[in-house]
Amino acid sequence: MFPAIDQLLETPLHALHTELGARMVPFAGYSMPVQYPAGLMAEHLHTRHAAGLFDVSHMGQLRLEGSNAAAAFESLMPVDVIDLPIGKQRYGLLLNDAGGIMDDLMFFNTGDSIFIIVNGACKAVDIEHIQLKIGMRCKVTPMPEYALLALQGPQAVSALSRLAPGVEKLVFMTGGRFDVAGCDCFLTRSGYTGEDGFEISVQAEQADKLARALLAQPEVKPVGLGARNSLRLEAGLCLYGNDIDTTTTPIEASLNWAIQKVRRSGGARAGGFPGSEKILSQLADPGALTRKRVGLIALERIPVRDHTALHALSGQAIGEVTSGLLGPSINQPVAMGYVGPEFASIGTQVHAMVRGKPVLMQVTALPFVANHYFRG
Repeated sequence: MFPAIDQLLETPLHALHTELGARMVPFAGYSMPVQYPAGLMAEHLHTRHAAGLFDVSHMGQLRLEGSNAAAAFESLMPVDVIDLPIGKQRYGLLLNDAGGIMDDLMFFNTGDSIFIIVNGACKAVDIEHIQLKIGMRCKVTPMPEYALLALQGPQAVSALSRLAPGVEKLVFMTGGRFDVAGCDCFLTRSGYTGEDGFEISVQAEQADKLARALLAQPEVKPVGLGARNSLRLEAGLCLYGNDIDTTTTPIEASLNWAIQKVRRSGGARAGGFPGSEKILSQLADPGALTRKRVGLIALERIPVRDHTALHALSGQAIGEVTSGLLGPSINQPVAMGYVGPEFASIGTQVHAMVRGKPVLMQVTALPFVANHYFRG
């Protein structure tokens, strides 16, 4: 499944991870820190209460330039790109012709370009797809020479504003260019934990200097992929390849909120994206869905893992868990998965079949832990 260890790529922070005693694992073709000596639980809770620093340099970064860039990019997704104001960021979904999700991503209007961050495991395919589909309408520039760091948690703003005065004025899903500890950075107030925080793009040769400056702040500790996963699940955020993939439409994934009115039936620029007929019909008639992503909380203290079968109380198979673990913040087993629409209502009880034993779970609203994004 993964490349041989000697074939794995290293992020610009690999030496720092080793120095900090991280346990490294193969992930998306890279050698990545899964946890540090403090352990997953401590890293998770520290991020919830203070600030955690994540190396996410395996992610793909690219830029679209040209007067037609926004319109061209909008043709690939069911979201509003054209009307996104300068200085704002938005969540997007790259679709295939069947309406399946090729990747989920973030994009930002810098004023003279569209800056995009895609998932690490998908970046090669994404960039090739974007180049093939719209490369004749705008300039597509991959940015492999850039690293990406995420500083997350309620004290992230205190730590970062010491090094980059002015970042505290940003609100959720806005950003700009800042000097951070002498490093030229492009950052947004966003992240993948449900907490306030920032994602910081920086030239690879400055990444180590930046990371050390951030870790020198008293609120900040390094955090690995393990806690990143538990944090995002508690926040009800999808993991590409688990909760969404090319067989999943945005409506099945309960991502209706990501499709703005202007792209829906009756909107000024309705349709025109891959799989639009199928997706717009699912929006118009949710009863036609055969499955839906839901949040699940176990009523017993038995963790329910990915790929666990879900059964109705009467015994018939009704779906599968796509992400599941013991939520450190609430000390209860939580999961997301897909069930038939008749089992998707809040409060519905189902069984997760853990090693042949039924574990009682209840459909619950997402997120499991309230988000704390800073909206001003």
